[in-house]
Amino acid sequence: MKDVTRPDTGARSTDDQSTDAGHLVGEGGLALRSRTGGSVAFGVRDLGGRRVLAVEIAGEDRGALRPADGENLAIAARTARDKRIPLVCFVASSGAAIQEGVGAVHGWGTAAREFVANSGIIPTIFCVTGPTVSGPALLLGLADLVVMVDDTYAFVSGPTMVRQFTGEDLSNEGLGGTSMHAGTSGVAHFTVSDRNEADDLIAELLGYLPDHTDVAPASWPCTDPVDRPTPEAGDLIPDTATGSYDVRDVLASVVDDGHLLEPRSGWATNLVTAFATVGGRPVGLVANQPQSVAGTLDISASQKGGRFVAFCDAFNLPLVTFVDTSGFYPGKDLEWRGMIRYGAQMAFAYARATVPRVCVTLRKSYGGAYIVMDSRHMGNDLMLAWPSAEIAVMGAKGAVEILHRKANEEERAELVNAYEDRLLSPYIAAERGSVDRVIEPSATRSELVAALDVLSGKRERLPRRRHDNTPL
Repeated sequence: MKDVTRPDTGARSTDDQSTDAGHLVGEGGLALRSRTGGSVAFGVRDLGGRRVLAVEIAGEDRGALRPADGENLAIAARTARDKRIPLVCFVASSGAAIQEGVGAVHGWGTAAREFVANSGIIPTIFCVTGPTVSGPALLLGLADLVVMVDDTYAFVSGPTMVRQFTGEDLSNEGLGGTSMHAGTSGVAHFTVSDRNEADDLIAELLGYLPDHTDVAPASWPCTDPVDRPTPEAGDLIPDTATGSYDVRDVLASVVDDGHLLEPRSGWATNLVTAFATVGGRPVGLVANQPQSVAGTLDISASQKGGRFVAFCDAFNLPLVTFVDTSGFYPGKDLEWRGMIRYGAQMAFAYARATVPRVCVTLRKSYGGAYIVMDSRHMGNDLMLAWPSAEIAVMGAKGAVEILHRKANEEERAELVNAYEDRLLSPYIAAERGSVDRVIEPSATRSELVAALDVLSGKRERLPRRRHDNTPL
């Protein structure tokens, strides 16, 4: 296994392979179980002005986990939950210590159970600082957010196992490097160049999040006028129905100071998810991206959107959804791989979300994708539309080709115009109650600020049950 240099976590004893918990928590922090030794150190520290439970999984033996390390991981996760503070883990581990036998695997299982118990209660952020293999790699899938430092890698089964079972010869980086996890698997929400940049990014992320699910995120200072007009947002929409544009420019024009923090920016690029503030209030943004497969939804986009919506709902981040999609991406491959199941993840996440939800239709909103992108009938709180919005089962041309197959070209052109006037106008949707207001693009920011202010006191209770059954 390739050795990747990790930031030094302090002096270590070769005899007990211990990490230095005092160095981990820094001045003013509190190291916990600091004399237990092993590859896991943890304690309470300040990170960007926020108190967190910080964990370092590292050591002389590449962070190989012994039974005691699994116990320390479990105690760290439980302590963060009991104290209601975010859990931040820095990990570089070769997996279970082989010489310890099955006990090491049992320790990892105990830790995994505690991480699952934290889900939806406290934010859990993992930062990969070195090679992360086997069980510790699976912990990344349990985290809310994952940051990977460049030149690190993570996988469950390494290149040797892959070669033995499949005959494929891959490098560590090719199998589980940062670029692969950022663009192909979606495991990495962010990639950074070094540990210092990771600390800064995690501190910024925490600024959008509360300490735990029972409180709202803290407001940010805001000098950007809440009534600032945004005519540039409407100017971005092309004159043609098939024209492309970058929806992130629309989002930037609406949010405070044009600043977006976009997780998974390289994965499922047909859907944009981002953290931002509107009027000083942290929010989660979801938007179709016309620059990528015309903003249609596929399996990866459904997974990305569903997970992000559920995360925002768990930690009290209002959701603002911007819609411009012609539907689900068609294709045999997607259907065979389970488009029905994965597409339902978006619908499921929105339908169960209890945070304030505002939806803005920018241009196209057709078919099943219109429904799952937080439509009025999915239970959103406010449905807005620009005058350019088209809300229907499908576009006019496709509908006419199905309904009037025998019409000639001249007749079809007339039918398309009639269909657009009769069914696609947002004013028609407003008459039917599917749209609350048709607004000018220049008023988008002020409308969103006003809506979020009104909805800030929203409280909604889900019916009591053991748990729901998420489509996976």
